[in-house]
Amino acid sequence: MTSADFSFSIEEYRSRLANIRKHMENKNVDVLVLDEVEAMTWLSGYGVSETLWRCCCVPKNGEPFLLVRELDVAPARERSWFPDIFGFVDWEEPVDVLAREISRRGLTGGRLAFDSHSMTLARFAKLREALSDTAFVDFGKTTWEVRLVKSPAEVDYLQQAAEIADKAMARAVKAVQLGGTERDVSAAAAAAYLKYGADDGYVGPITSGTGWDFLHGHLHSHALEQGAIVHIELIPRVRWHTARLMRSGVVGEPTEDQKRVAATLVELQDRQIAAMLPGATARDVDAILRKAVVAHGLRKSFNNITGYTLGLWPPSSQRSSDFTRTFNPTAEWLVQPNMVFHMCVSAHGLAFSETVVVTDNGPQRLTKTPRVLYSTVE
Repeated sequence: MTSADFSFSIEEYRSRLANIRKHMENKNVDVLVLDEVEAMTWLSGYGVSETLWRCCCVPKNGEPFLLVRELDVAPARERSWFPDIFGFVDWEEPVDVLAREISRRGLTGGRLAFDSHSMTLARFAKLREALSDTAFVDFGKTTWEVRLVKSPAEVDYLQQAAEIADKAMARAVKAVQLGGTERDVSAAAAAAYLKYGADDGYVGPITSGTGWDFLHGHLHSHALEQGAIVHIELIPRVRWHTARLMRSGVVGEPTEDQKRVAATLVELQDRQIAAMLPGATARDVDAILRKAVVAHGLRKSFNNITGYTLGLWPPSSQRSSDFTRTFNPTAEWLVQPNMVFHMCVSAHGLAFSETVVVTDNGPQRLTKTPRVLYSTVE
C-alpha cells in the first residue's frame, strides 16, 4: 500500500472546500461536479487525463468524492485527501456510475452544477435522463477565480519551479551552437528539469527563426545557422505548479539592431513590472509596455497580451496557459497581493519573460536569470 503524499496540508484543502461551498451556497447549488483537471487537482489533490471520463463531486453537505478508473484509485489515494474514492471498470460508462452514486447518496432532486470542459451532449443527455428530477446549471468560472490569489504554499512551489527554470536556462543557452540543433537546447533544459526536481521533462517551446512570429513554432532537427535566433521558453512544474521564463540566443554575433531592441525591451518591461502594485488596474499596467513598444518602433502592431495568470497546470490540461487574468487594453481587473503572472514581451524575434509574484510591497521576480540577449560569442 502506497503511503499518502499530499501536496498541501489537510487544513489548506479544507479551506479550499469551504471556499467552494460558499460559492455553491451563493449560487443555490446542491451538488457540484468538476471534471476539469485543474479544478479536480486543486480541490482533491489528484487529477488524471480523460482517457476515460472522471470527475470530482462536491455535495453541499457531507464529504466530497472522486470517481476514477479502478486502475487510478491507488495513485489517487496517494495524492488525494478525499477518503471517499471509488473506481469503475474500464467498460462501464462513467456517467452512469456517477448517476447511480448520486442517487445512492440521496443527492437527487436539487440543483446540480457543472464546472466542465468534457461534458459532451451525449454525456449530458445520459445524466439528465438518469437524474430526471434534478435541475442542471453552469458553475461558470468560479473555480478559476478562487485560485487567482495564491497561498504561501502555492507560492513556494512556484518559487521552486522558477529556480529550476533559471538553472535550466543557464544550460539551455550554452547549448545554442553553430551547427547544433534546437533539440540539443531542449535536451539540455530537460536534463536540468529532472536533475533539479521538476515533475517531468516537458520543456516548452524551443524553436528558431529570423522573423518575429516564430516564437510558437515547432522543435526542429536542422542545424543552426549563423544569424539564427533561438527562442527558449521554459515551463518547469513542481507539484504541477509552473513558472515560466523566456530568453533568446543568437548564433554568432548579435547585430547592433538586435542589441538595441533587446536592451529596449528589457527597459520597457522593467517599467511595466515595477507598476504591478496592489490596486493597479491591469489595462494601465499593460499600457506601460504596449504603447511604448509601438512608440519605439519595435512593432507596428501589438495584438497579443503582455502577461497572464500562473499557477496550477497539470500535464493533462486542455490549456497550455491560464488566461483567467490577462494584461490587455480592455482589462479592468485589479492587481492583488499573492497573484502570480507570466509577464512577456517580444519584438524582432527576441523575447523576454519573467515569473512575477505580487506582494504587499509590490512585484517580485521569482525568475532571476540575467535579462540579456544571449549569443554564441563570449
